[in-house]
Amino acid sequence: MTSRRGLATGIASVAGLALSLLALPVTPASAAPAQPSADPQATAIAAADRVAAAGAVGLRKSSAESLHRVSTTLGDAGLYYNSYERTYDGLRVVGGDAVIVADGTGRVRGTDSAEGAAITVGTKPTVDAARAASVARGQLPAVSTVSKPDLVVLGGAQPKLAYEVVVKGRTAKAPSNLHVFVDAATGKVLDQRDDVKAESPAKTGSTAAAPRAAANGNSYYAGQVSIDTTGSGSSYSMRDPNRPGISCGREGGSVYTKSSNSWGNGRGTDLETGCVDVLYTVQTEWNMLKDWLGRNGIDGNGRGFPASVGLNDVNAYWDGSSTHFGHSQDNQRQATSMDVAGHEFGHGIFQNTPGGAGSGNENGGLNESTGDVFGALTEFYANNPVDTPDFTVGEGVNLVGNGPIRYMYDPSREGDPNCYSSSIPNTEVHAAAGPQNHWFYLLSEGSSPTDGQPASPTCNGSSVTGIGIQKAGKIFYNGLLHKTSSWNHKAARKATLQAAVDLFPGSCTEFNATKAAWDAISVGAVSGEATCTGEPPKDNDFSVSLSPSTATVQPGQSATSTVTTKITNGNAQSVKLTASGLPSGATATFTPATVQSGATASVTIATTASTPNGTSKVTITATGANATHTADFTLTVGSGNPGGCGGVTAWDSNTFYGPGDVVSYGNHKWTSTWYSVGAEPGAPGSWAVWTDSGAC
Repeated sequence: MTSRRGLATGIASVAGLALSLLALPVTPASAAPAQPSADPQATAIAAADRVAAAGAVGLRKSSAESLHRVSTTLGDAGLYYNSYERTYDGLRVVGGDAVIVADGTGRVRGTDSAEGAAITVGTKPTVDAARAASVARGQLPAVSTVSKPDLVVLGGAQPKLAYEVVVKGRTAKAPSNLHVFVDAATGKVLDQRDDVKAESPAKTGSTAAAPRAAANGNSYYAGQVSIDTTGSGSSYSMRDPNRPGISCGREGGSVYTKSSNSWGNGRGTDLETGCVDVLYTVQTEWNMLKDWLGRNGIDGNGRGFPASVGLNDVNAYWDGSSTHFGHSQDNQRQATSMDVAGHEFGHGIFQNTPGGAGSGNENGGLNESTGDVFGALTEFYANNPVDTPDFTVGEGVNLVGNGPIRYMYDPSREGDPNCYSSSIPNTEVHAAAGPQNHWFYLLSEGSSPTDGQPASPTCNGSSVTGIGIQKAGKIFYNGLLHKTSSWNHKAARKATLQAAVDLFPGSCTEFNATKAAWDAISVGAVSGEATCTGEPPKDNDFSVSLSPSTATVQPGQSATSTVTTKITNGNAQSVKLTASGLPSGATATFTPATVQSGATASVTIATTASTPNGTSKVTITATGANATHTADFTLTVGSGNPGGCGGVTAWDSNTFYGPGDVVSYGNHKWTSTWYSVGAEPGAPGSWAVWTDSGAC
């Protein structure tokens, strides 16, 4: 090839033509104007995953830890609650979960993580799995199965390497699905968590009741009701055709079937009638979740769980995957009233929100209270004239002859605490439901209702004005979507205050009522909790910029730029810096790699001798808890043009070319057909001066 430097007068106009053709604007796809996301859930998930991967705001405490998304739940206000599990050196961390909240535009709105210390444990057990299984087996008096021990890290204040063993069987009083955590170093039991959530233990008493009239669904507690069943003609079953997973049958047996679609006889002792009550309740609860709270099914993903009646016990319970209903102490009624059945399926909701079922008495008390709340919400949504809605639990079942087993408006009537105190973490779980039940009643009805509901005392002598059960339910449920495995009353206060701000922007009425109700049960202010100004909430936000934003280096050299972050709204947040789009052989080093928004860092991009000539757009990504922003750095290596191939000299933007000249560019040979300078081979309009001669 012959190269000619300079520009001859006779060809200036032609060269100018070639250059003008190449100067026509070409907009790459990445530069297109931002459009609203066609899939807001995918956008929210991607934003949350970026924050999880970056380990921002303390979500990851060491390089050996990583977060893995396990579920995404759509709440109200267009927010997506992404639940993550933690691993440490490849082992699952029990109690290491986190929640990242993002909206459909890709803005991260907040994070929550289970409380716990940094993990620095060894991952080699000294106790073998067989011994761990034997220790776990000994925790139940009657055992049916023992799972294979799973080596995990048990998080918390003092993380330890442990085996998790699931033992199924019975305690002295009830079935059990017990998770036992055995220290992998000593063989001692570190913790136990039972999937079975049973109703309060029996006391004393008895009562009688009358049968109800017959109907398509002839229930005992709710009168004549309509229930969804499967079948046609002369074959029907108590399996819900519209709500996957929902069914009802005899304890230890199969789903009820019959030749007609008329179910139950209205008698309290009839098990089929008990199933009518259960199906009516769970189908109503499902509809309430959809219409009032925007939740898709009991599990949040469009599925429910089976139920069985006829349990030979004065009890009802949730076992982690199904509900079971026994009878009253006098054996005259099945324990299948709307508040009790709604309560048991409420455990399923609690387990299938972020953080799972958790452990400990305080967490367990909040779990029991959650069941009561969903039972009450279901009653008020149904507004059944036979079983009128109220804030007592189990009054119709009269489980042991003493009336309700809990009073949400005044838990002390059953001997349970009205107020939160330091003794709650050591209180039996059903009694520990008292404070949050009391809070929910105050938020719904206030301390002096005017709709016929009873007055409710407050722990601080204050007067609280309620906002109605539907709004209270929205705040409670969306707070629950912030839940982690270390859930407690203070975390619930913080989460529900944030939910009130998110759900009712521009109004402080709901926020103030939520706060007043927590104050009224002695759950005080929490560091970092939301505030309300009466204006739509604004997220913490920041900007990022680079100076300089371009550099030219030779292979083997480095370029340095200052990364500046500025707070544009709210408070500072932890921001992690990463780089992408680097040319081959190049690396980017940030000093420091994580800053608080408002601070600066430096980035050094180092090339190697093998880094090819060319221009690259390096994207610097700044990932914070509430937002993610990028800035671009243009790095030119060598002449900025890719090197030659096939023994053919590379095209150079500053070289003058004439007809017959041959260059290589983009792994192709190009033959010049006219005179040009800067006319890029293969670019739009280059046909005027270059012909593609094939790959080289």
